[in-house]
Amino acid sequence: MESQTALSRLIAQTGKALPLGATITDTGVNFAVFSRSAESVTLILFESAEPDSASIEIKLDKKKNRTGDMWHCHVQGLGPGALYLFRADGPYIPEKGQRFNPHKTLIDPYAKALTSFAHWDIERCLGYNPGEASTDLSYSYKDDINTQPRCVVVSDDFDWQGDRPLNYPLRFSVLYETHVRGLTRHSSAGVEHPGTYKGVIEKIPYFKDLGVTSLEFLPIQEFNEREVTLVNPRTGERLVNYWGYSTVAFFAPKGSYASNPAPGAQVAEFKEMVRELHKAGIEVILDVVFNHTAEGNERGPTFSFRGFENEIYYILDENKRYYKNFSGCGNTVNCNHPVVRNMIHECLRYWVVDMHVDGFRFDLGSILGRDEQGHLMENPPVLRRIAEDPILSSTKLIAEAWDAGGAYQVGWFPGGRWAEWNDRFRDDLRRFWRGDERQTRHLATRLAGSSDLYLRDGRKPFHSINFITSHDGFTLRDLVSYERKHNDENGEQNRDGSDWNNSANYGIEGCSTNPAIRNLRVRMAKNFIATMMISQGTPMLLGGDEIGRTQNGNNNAYCQDNETSWYDWSLRETNAELYRFVREMIAFRRRHPCFMRPEFYTGWDGNYNAIPDITWFNAEGESPDWDNLGPCLALRMDGSRAETLADRDDNDFFIMINGGPTPVAFALCDAPDGKKWVRAVDTARPTPDDILRPGAEQPLSSPEFYMTGTRSVVILISRLLY
Repeated sequence: MESQTALSRLIAQTGKALPLGATITDTGVNFAVFSRSAESVTLILFESAEPDSASIEIKLDKKKNRTGDMWHCHVQGLGPGALYLFRADGPYIPEKGQRFNPHKTLIDPYAKALTSFAHWDIERCLGYNPGEASTDLSYSYKDDINTQPRCVVVSDDFDWQGDRPLNYPLRFSVLYETHVRGLTRHSSAGVEHPGTYKGVIEKIPYFKDLGVTSLEFLPIQEFNEREVTLVNPRTGERLVNYWGYSTVAFFAPKGSYASNPAPGAQVAEFKEMVRELHKAGIEVILDVVFNHTAEGNERGPTFSFRGFENEIYYILDENKRYYKNFSGCGNTVNCNHPVVRNMIHECLRYWVVDMHVDGFRFDLGSILGRDEQGHLMENPPVLRRIAEDPILSSTKLIAEAWDAGGAYQVGWFPGGRWAEWNDRFRDDLRRFWRGDERQTRHLATRLAGSSDLYLRDGRKPFHSINFITSHDGFTLRDLVSYERKHNDENGEQNRDGSDWNNSANYGIEGCSTNPAIRNLRVRMAKNFIATMMISQGTPMLLGGDEIGRTQNGNNNAYCQDNETSWYDWSLRETNAELYRFVREMIAFRRRHPCFMRPEFYTGWDGNYNAIPDITWFNAEGESPDWDNLGPCLALRMDGSRAETLADRDDNDFFIMINGGPTPVAFALCDAPDGKKWVRAVDTARPTPDDILRPGAEQPLSSPEFYMTGTRSVVILISRLLY
């Protein structure tokens, strides 16, 4: 009764139309939300996050509380921690694209935090009758006020201690893709706060030792992990949305990733994580999912965008009852509508200005290039606006340059300065190391920075995000241990996930106790890492690959919030040889600007010496016949003026790659005048001779030939004669 009285004492005032969302003022909180077609909008305020807590509803006056299409209200007496939702009433005419439902509470699209999802079960929230399967389930008469997560009014106050985004140039970066929860959830993680933002902080010494520059987190924008209805057929346990590619609120960090369960605490804890990572010199990049939302198709729930303005937030079919589905997830966000463009733009600015993140990876980025009818545009306004925004000018912008509607834009993603996940790099390197025929010329192109993709529109080698594995697909250990996917525990009869893995098991499917098979798999993992780290472009390592993390052949572990996906940190000791190699290979790359050139190879470098930037050889030391080249390739890299910004030379390198099953003697080219070749890397040698630290490189037994082991990479480096 006292709480109800406290709510009733609040004073509702006219408020302002901007900014959108909930904004703390000197005397209260201003609320503003967009809806063009609503006939009425109601603000709901709650006493607490408990499902049956007291609440009041403030119906906004069309004349006083509406400016254009903005509905607004200032509530005097409110402050940080206040909880709220909306209702919007209007026409429910699905065939005309309108789906207002006053029985459904709505999450503010600009909400900066949400309360717990513990009571939000999508099936239960729909509130439909089983006999009404033919109706649109976004409409029902069941009020969901006690099951919907509530928006939290958040203060932007935080002691950043002088922190700013690091914004390293892409070409100097080594990205590490990881999952906030999975990183430290396993019992072996040895952290005080497993599965949380604080758990990430506790792993900072590990990241510093590994040498990566940037963490690329799978989605942390709020999502409902309980939306998956599938069951693990082996255990009978209900599966979950573990990856998080199903956004509920774009401005809100995931609440369940915070160690403090208090409403809104996740914002401060996320900021703390960013601040401490920056202190350690490590960037934060977010995987953002602007291409669709968790409201799904015409049979999905109404909890936010659909209930405010369905026809504007989504791309609808010709029959507006249905949704265009270029995401493969039921709906497609109408990214190039001016209202939605503004939301995306303001959201990115919020994460950079208020949350200090360093960059974004845009899931199914090609969808942001579709117009309001779903057609791909030559110069999409939203992509150009993001690329040209002065606030985001130093922010990393990385596109997954395709979508589920058939768009494939790797090498020509519109918008100017965008970098791209280069799946051609992934596939070409996998096919080469698997032993497929006629792949060596493609390997050479990828080593040199994928100029076939990025040179033509003026972009640079570092715009290619080079990766062998990612969250979507096999881990590196599974790539060399399985020839087919094993997704049975996903509850989809092994039909989900890609069938095109370009993988090999080297003798037996899955785990093996055979020493020869195990050793070969480790060597192949080293080959992949070494090749990626010496390639022009920006390397991205899948988290856990450096310690041999396995998903037991599951190449689509999106629903596995368990030991299938969690990092087993005991593997760091079990696979210490692999970890050491990866760490040293990252350090090797970062020491040598020759592998981080700002421009594509130009051929003869007449300004500095008479040696080409890169020279290709076959095993006999001759120019390769690219059409008839076998699985062996050598290259000489000239290090003179490789680092144009620092005006200094790097070493020269002679690199030999033997992708075949037999040893091969490579003819060596002459070392630069006054220098000799010494061995720095040979993946065929046992640890610690597989990679040698600076100053410990070994002289060669012959200046004319080098015998490479089967399936191996050898890197020679020039040293002054003594």
